[in-house]
Amino acid sequence: MYADISRNKRQSVFLIAVCSAVFIGLGWLLGAYAGDPSFGIILATMFATGMALFSYFAGDKVALASSGAREVDMRTAPEVYRLVENLAITAGLPMPKVYVINDPSPNAFATGRDPKHASVAVTTGLLGILDRTELEGVLAHELAHVGNYDIRFMTLAAVLVGGIMLLADVLLRSAFGGGDKRVPPALALIGLVLAILSPLIAQLLKLAVSRSREYLADASGALLTRYPEGLARALEKIAAHGQPMQKANHATAHLFISNPFGARADKKPGRFAQLFSTHPPAEDRVARLRKMGV
Repeated sequence: MYADISRNKRQSVFLIAVCSAVFIGLGWLLGAYAGDPSFGIILATMFATGMALFSYFAGDKVALASSGAREVDMRTAPEVYRLVENLAITAGLPMPKVYVINDPSPNAFATGRDPKHASVAVTTGLLGILDRTELEGVLAHELAHVGNYDIRFMTLAAVLVGGIMLLADVLLRSAFGGGDKRVPPALALIGLVLAILSPLIAQLLKLAVSRSREYLADASGALLTRYPEGLARALEKIAAHGQPMQKANHATAHLFISNPFGARADKKPGRFAQLFSTHPPAEDRVARLRKMGV
């Protein structure tokens, strides 16, 4: 279990580092086309910082509102509230706000910039098909995201990817518009290739980070409950259901425990096709969890 957690943390940090390098490289190239490489880096950094601050302070509210979540308490949803409370105490985390989404598709997500501002949301579909042990496994997975600061981490990844796509577009316009004539032809060619490929690279990196953090939350959640089988059975039931959420959107898809566009969305044939999935295949996650329980 501990080995899985450490490996996924290393992979996630590496992926973010690569994404950051691409972002800075695009900023430098854009500045070079404008005649001042350092200015390009400064401008790119300022843009990313602005996007990050908005996502940091308002991202959770946007995610909850877009999914139609309503806040519940001990009186309105005693079972799920009590489970979250007990798990938060066990994990040494502040009690997060608890939300329920009126949606028949079984799913759940956590959001918030840090444990003190965290929220956990589950769908009515999830509450309807899971027993207590399975629901505890899912909630432990979501609290693991909170404890591991995954939401903050994924916010950074999303901001970097968004910035890369915008910079790549500006760089392409600069390249075809002429830019600074003092830019060496070789550098101009490199910039053009990078501008074309970087959005794809950035998106693949973001998806890879998302999959890595799901594996990490599975391992951390299993460590919290000391019962990996509960989460394994829950993932099997969610995958078997397969129904997409009514308000699924690509901006928040990576937050959910299962792809909100339906479990079948991640069952793509071939290794290459799976690179474009927000979540690892359910069967792989279940196999890893059951291996932990051996």
